[in-house]
Amino acid sequence: MQANAASGIAVHDDCKLKFLELKAKRTYRFVVFKIEEKQKQVIVEKLGEPAETYEDFTASLPADECRYAVFDYDFVTEENCQKSRIFFIAWSPDTARVRSKMIYASSKDRFKRELDGIQVELQATDPTEMGLDVFKSRAN
Repeated sequence: MQANAASGIAVHDDCKLKFLELKAKRTYRFVVFKIEEKQKQVIVEKLGEPAETYEDFTASLPADECRYAVFDYDFVTEENCQKSRIFFIAWSPDTARVRSKMIYASSKDRFKRELDGIQVELQATDPTEMGLDVFKSRAN
């Protein structure tokens, strides 16, 4: 575990491990990460099974707390090819505490660098900013 100089937040090894399992083995549909402010580290909060859906994913993000998440998005191209993209989502709802938003914002880039293989990044402050239509338009 290494602490981030900017915000003093460390990344738990489990975060990288679960991300690699999602990326390489497709063991998970999504992973939700949470910053434990007391321990000053990013931890895995929830793992989505491969059969879980986009709706399951959005339901696992709290309405008034920040989170990071990774979502393995499957789609079919216009040429009828099955593809997938790994999305990194920085969830920072308007109703979250200001301090929490600041910690998540200042730790995001370093945390994202730990997850090698992210293809698309989304910033969302409300559910419409990460709707399925947004995923579709950003995936191509």
